[in-house]
Amino acid sequence: MRAVRFHQHGGPEVLRHEDAPDPPRSPGRVLVRVRACALNHLDLWERRGLDRVALPLPHISGSDVAGEIVDDGGGELPPGTRVMLQPGLRCGACAACADGRDNECATYDVIGLRSDGGYAELISVPSENAIALPPHVDFVHAAAFPLTFLTAWHMLVTRAGIRDGDVVLVLAGGSGVGQAAIQLARHFGARVFATSSPAKAERTRALGAEQVFDHYDADFARDVRRASGGRGADIVVEHVGQATWDRSVRALASGGRLVTCGATTGAAGALNLQHLFARQLSILGSYMGRFSELRAAVPLLYEGRVAPVIDEVFPLARAADAQRRLEGKGQFGKIVLALA
Repeated sequence: MRAVRFHQHGGPEVLRHEDAPDPPRSPGRVLVRVRACALNHLDLWERRGLDRVALPLPHISGSDVAGEIVDDGGGELPPGTRVMLQPGLRCGACAACADGRDNECATYDVIGLRSDGGYAELISVPSENAIALPPHVDFVHAAAFPLTFLTAWHMLVTRAGIRDGDVVLVLAGGSGVGQAAIQLARHFGARVFATSSPAKAERTRALGAEQVFDHYDADFARDVRRASGGRGADIVVEHVGQATWDRSVRALASGGRLVTCGATTGAAGALNLQHLFARQLSILGSYMGRFSELRAAVPLLYEGRVAPVIDEVFPLARAADAQRRLEGKGQFGKIVLALA
């Protein structure tokens, strides 16, 4: 098969479009012909090198995949079935998996991290990771859905306990997680505000945000409080990290919940403990999501209630250009690799 791999860590130039061995066929695993693979920041971190994580080299990245089953591995979905893939990989036997908390599995992994991912013509995954697609959902949108909407669902629903009428502030509304969080928060009846760069403000507002604040120059903590009649945000969806952390905490209403799934600008974040306990705030970590959550979310895609925003589609051979666009931070929504 053809694949995009890197044999050493570095910049986009280390990505090679080359021949690679086909994944082996084995019972309990489906072999999928990849038709689309969406990019995530995880792909960039893998290519650059991750602290305390030794990736197998040469490596194929790509956690968000849609395609067609070639070999069913003895599973329930026959060859030819159009599928999207659940990006999480679980052991299925530990206490966390048995309790439905599979994203807390001791051996939890993500497709394309310690295993080969979707920057390739073929991928092998456990049969349980394949979710059938209806005919009207195209591969590009299907690939752009799983990781970001699963992450946003786990943040808003499971961790932050979103309620009808909540005020939600979404950081970086034009990002993959941001655009998913805006749409899901609106679906659950929240008032939604967001931050973005000025160039992305109108498109972020079109997703359902009442107002969009400049997260580079503005004090969005002050702005969201003004816009909400002095209340502040009941939930802040944070994944930017160091550059916005202080303002994100200050944006919270009394009893508010800040939920974070990432730190793209750095991991340092100071916290005034007096402010934390006096205002009874909650700081919540969130990582990926559960199998049950993705299956709860996909009907919203199938019914057209939410939809991933597509920024640009590249052929597999131009994966390096696709990653450069993601690194440049000019994208709005998801960047996707499409395979014929």
